[in-house]
Amino acid sequence: MIPRYSRPDMVAIWSPESKFRIWFEIEAHACDALADLGVIPKDAAKTIWEKGGAATFDIDRIDEIERETKHDVIAFLTHLAEIVGPDARFVHQGMTSSDVLDTCFNVQLVKATDLLLKDMDDLLAAIKRRAFEHKDTVTIGRSHGIHAEPVTFGLKMAQAYAEFDRCRTRLVNAREEIATCAISGAVGTFANIDPRVEEHVAKAMGLQAEPVSTQVIPRDRHAMYFATLGVIASSIERLATEIRHLQRTEVLEAEEFFSKGQKGSSAMPHKRNPVLTENLTGLARLVRMSTVPAMENVALWHERDISHSSVERMIGPDTTVTLDFALVRLTNVIDKLMVYPERMVGNMDRLGGLVHSQRILLALTQAGSSREDAYRLVQRNAMKVWDSYQVSGDAKVDFLTELLADEDVRKYLSEEEIRDRFDLGYHTKNVDTIFKRVFGEG
Repeated sequence: MIPRYSRPDMVAIWSPESKFRIWFEIEAHACDALADLGVIPKDAAKTIWEKGGAATFDIDRIDEIERETKHDVIAFLTHLAEIVGPDARFVHQGMTSSDVLDTCFNVQLVKATDLLLKDMDDLLAAIKRRAFEHKDTVTIGRSHGIHAEPVTFGLKMAQAYAEFDRCRTRLVNAREEIATCAISGAVGTFANIDPRVEEHVAKAMGLQAEPVSTQVIPRDRHAMYFATLGVIASSIERLATEIRHLQRTEVLEAEEFFSKGQKGSSAMPHKRNPVLTENLTGLARLVRMSTVPAMENVALWHERDISHSSVERMIGPDTTVTLDFALVRLTNVIDKLMVYPERMVGNMDRLGGLVHSQRILLALTQAGSSREDAYRLVQRNAMKVWDSYQVSGDAKVDFLTELLADEDVRKYLSEEEIRDRFDLGYHTKNVDTIFKRVFGEG
């Protein structure tokens, strides 16, 4: 997590100040419940809230205590006692460190997820706007990087919208799964603390009580959470990679916005590089990097060990901060993306009409030819076009002309029937149907 790829609101969630404030709230809410149950004096619970709630925790002092105690929660509790006074003896009654650490971690993940959901909403809005803007902008679809058949640029955006909409649903589910609280004491038996304390703290912190914790909240929840972030990162990379390919000089059908005064290369003044989407590809790798360690954290020894702790101290902030930055960056890329419809048509036309080959193939079979013969007839004419394209970079042989001159083809198809199969509109006739499926509107 470095400032270059960080946004302040997400960083703040993971700051020491935020962490210790959440720790305090967990402890103070537990004291409220203990007071209601008659375990500690109500005046003590009130004092803890008043003095601790008004305090600014001294990070340096907590670090100083931890250097001696070698225990972060004890260091915090010691500092809290310096603030609260004698009533601090009622803090942490029947609790264990994981009650504080795990519940805090999940609170932070929930807060982070709320920011990520806002990022997703902004991204979806940008993609939707560009999808409708270019719903009928015809471009070539590619398979294996090779021209296939016509699509529209709007359909490319609609596909991305549907994918990120699924990602948003997964993120909502991940938020629900991670939003649990454990205040169950050593080895999770509630031997020294009433389960009603956990229920109170969970409600106060906007969480659900963990059904059964073994001193720690089960890490399969976290594994699923970080796996979800990894999938979102992969979807970011997929769209970023598409834009990178479209910006290649030989293609140049779309391009990242290039601002006035921007420089593309320290050596070559002509360069306009897809640096933002290349950056997104790299950031996606970093987000996915957390998924395997999160899954390996699931298998802890017996009721608890801390092999997961060092991992989560890093992947919690690093992954959410990085994904937050990446989603916002991708939104800006889509929002300002330069789209070149004329270039799209020009690229499609460079293959001399080969994009209509399947329609001719089907027409021949419908006219009585076997599929094998039809394929052979279409391919032999198509290869003439390909050969001329490979020499010059533009097809010097026209597919339609070749078909019209092929006596074997003409045995099955008239000139009008052949020409009819070269209608671009045929390929885009169901765009509205797809858009209704994706967006629920025309």
